[in-house]
Amino acid sequence: MSRCRLVIHGGAGVIDRASLTAEREAEFRRALNAIAADAYARLQTGASAIDVVEHAVMALEDFPLFNAGHGAVLNADGVAELDASIMDGATRAAGAIAAARTPRNPIQLARAVMDRTEHVLLAGAGTDRLAAELGLPQVGPDYYVTAERAEQQRLAARLGKVTLDHDAVFNAPSPTDKTGTVGAVARDAHGHLAAATSTGGMTNKRVGRCGDTPIVGAGTWADDATCAVSATGHGEYFIRTALAYDVHARIAYGAQLLMDAGRAALARVQALGGTGGLIAIDAGGNIAMPYNSEGMYRAWVGSDGAVRVAIYAN
Repeated sequence: MSRCRLVIHGGAGVIDRASLTAEREAEFRRALNAIAADAYARLQTGASAIDVVEHAVMALEDFPLFNAGHGAVLNADGVAELDASIMDGATRAAGAIAAARTPRNPIQLARAVMDRTEHVLLAGAGTDRLAAELGLPQVGPDYYVTAERAEQQRLAARLGKVTLDHDAVFNAPSPTDKTGTVGAVARDAHGHLAAATSTGGMTNKRVGRCGDTPIVGAGTWADDATCAVSATGHGEYFIRTALAYDVHARIAYGAQLLMDAGRAALARVQALGGTGGLIAIDAGGNIAMPYNSEGMYRAWVGSDGAVRVAIYAN
């Protein structure tokens, strides 16, 4: 039996079956299946967990229906500002970026912060300067924008709303309003864990707003002794509850099982009024994907090596 495990997500939220056409649902499922299958194959051939979560999140960033990289939501100025973080459970090294405007793949730049600087988190113009210094791929502002994202931002601005990507601000919401943060967690053949998360944040957010995604311990956590976690939802609540670290702490100090720890951490978010979900793998290879919203785009590979994809609760 393989020790390798993998889970990816494309965001949690109010995912309405009625508004998601069969064709669009199939498109989401194909993307999740292909990305998960490729990532798991890399684990099976000896790739490290940290390399695989970075690669998987880059693929999710490149898929325009998810809110990360190409297709990210836009801020109040109609510009994409990207957040991402990554953490290696073997060393607890971490890297993160916030409010970046030029990296083609934000998670790649977060990895560079971890591996190639003495820092953990860079924000704003400093992120774009580092990408240029390191020769990482950079793009102009139009690269991130899709017609659907531009229309979302215009409508949210007209209504005076700041919304999660999956919130229904439209009278007849489209399926692409239902996705959010993307992420991946993995356990490799050596038993090492890693997690990575990336997002465009909230539609019509204030310029410079940062959510939980770039905050290590809120949106991302990995420790070989306990678990790897990637979160998705209303970031302000996840920051206030240190959600990803809370899952770890419940295992480390409370000896809780992974699913129990995840559900309890989300209950704290819900008690404050927040919604969302998380994906997690523990040191034993157990998988948990709890959420308190109507659905979460997700794919996983467990002990049998089969790729499974789900969107709704049932």
